[in-house]
Amino acid sequence: MSTITVKELAAPTGFDLKIASGETLDLKSQGTVTMPTGSVLQVVQAQLQDEASTTSGSFVSSGLTATITPSSTSNKILVTMSAALESTSAGNATATIFRGTISDTNLGGNLYGYGYFKVGTSGNICASELDSPSTTSAQTYTVGIRNDGGGNTNICNGSGTNANTSRSTITLIEIAG
Repeated sequence: MSTITVKELAAPTGFDLKIASGETLDLKSQGTVTMPTGSVLQVVQAQLQDEASTTSGSFVSSGLTATITPSSTSNKILVTMSAALESTSAGNATATIFRGTISDTNLGGNLYGYGYFKVGTSGNICASELDSPSTTSAQTYTVGIRNDGGGNTNICNGSGTNANTSRSTITLIEIAG
């Protein structure tokens, strides 16, 4: 095997650099690769299928969390959530996303987070947020739930033959900055 050392590869205007058919360009074996802005660098997903409930008027952890470690302080984290909620008694069932613990940054911004379901109703609250944590330390994102009327808010609840068959997810996608 031969090794060629160059400082830069460039193709003439109107042409692309190509790898021969059947060959592999291994970008993981040596050094580092700088991806262009907007590239997806890593994806982390967590799922919750076990029911969690609260009657609290303040946000509590639903148990649905995921952690990602950004590779650069300029990178962003695209956070998506699908929370299967229901309000079974008084009040509205609400969900939001926190960076960190429930006492940290509420990405949804307020007490109604990304939306709510009124008493006796259910469905999925879906949200996406492009977060800029500006760090290379591990970042945990937590789905918080609450009930604003003292009633019962459930996440991932089913009844009868559907018990515990709904699923909630949180997905973290690191985007090159």
